[in-house]
Amino acid sequence: MSKLSMEVAAHTFNKDNTFGAAFAGFAASSICLGVLSTQAYTYFKRYPLDKPFYKFLVVGLWLIEIADQALIAHAVYSYVVTNWGVITILFAPPVWSLILQITFGVITGTVVKINFALRVWRFSKQNIPVTGLIILLTFAELAVACLYTVKAFQLDSLANIADMKVVGTLSLGLGMATDVVIAAALCFFLRNLRTGHRKDDSVVNSLIIYAISTGGLTSVISLTTLVLYNFMPDNFIFMAFYFVLSKVYANSFLAALNTRRVSRGRGTDAETTTMPTFLMVGKVTQRTIHLDPENQAQSSSHLSPTMKSDSKGGLTSGATYAEAW
Repeated sequence: MSKLSMEVAAHTFNKDNTFGAAFAGFAASSICLGVLSTQAYTYFKRYPLDKPFYKFLVVGLWLIEIADQALIAHAVYSYVVTNWGVITILFAPPVWSLILQITFGVITGTVVKINFALRVWRFSKQNIPVTGLIILLTFAELAVACLYTVKAFQLDSLANIADMKVVGTLSLGLGMATDVVIAAALCFFLRNLRTGHRKDDSVVNSLIIYAISTGGLTSVISLTTLVLYNFMPDNFIFMAFYFVLSKVYANSFLAALNTRRVSRGRGTDAETTTMPTFLMVGKVTQRTIHLDPENQAQSSSHLSPTMKSDSKGGLTSGATYAEAW
């Protein structure tokens, strides 16, 4: 960069929307990580005998987010502490940790979205086109994000990050589209679970609200990041929003797991009330209980005394049950 350009940049440089924005994003991300850690602790305390697959996912997501936060901390420290107020750092190649953080963030999003795709698969009675579209969009986002990471390592100046708008916009757009498709699919297929029975329908309505709120929150953050990146690429405000995005995904997954009932140390969606659960994936029918074969033996001794066999040998009650995930 020429001396004249450096002088012009020095006059327009704003610490608040660059270094300050990065620090604010780091602080918000730290809070989200704290919430995630609390949820992980709650999960292992409530479900000590849960399926190993779920335990692996929880530990894996938590470790990925720990690594992601460490990368964010290193990048923010480099810009905010080591090079505080040094404008020339913006014209040097990006700090390696700032670039690598992008990949860790999208990996978390991919894991969570695949699990939500499984919910769509079960709610939709194995609808291949819809589930396939979600999986395709999810891995497309992962591929584009990895491409963005590779190109970012080739930048000779952080100030040139706007040169990768096309790839960055495509990645964020795919992520937002995936969230919308997941939320829309869940809402559409959940409508088929309505029976006309007020208590059962209240459960379904709660699940629809959860799907909309979860997909809506992540979509808003993605859209905000996308807009800021395209219209304000010369500051770090868009980075602040991206720092928290992956932790919102991870928290949504942990929140879903932690809403399940506990049956002898394992997670189950067996309900003795009409309170909603976010992990219902089976067909809910009016006044019918669908038992998960894996938990049937464990749950049989805990059935409510009010549950009696009907003339067909089934169990009738105002309760509902659906297999988790």
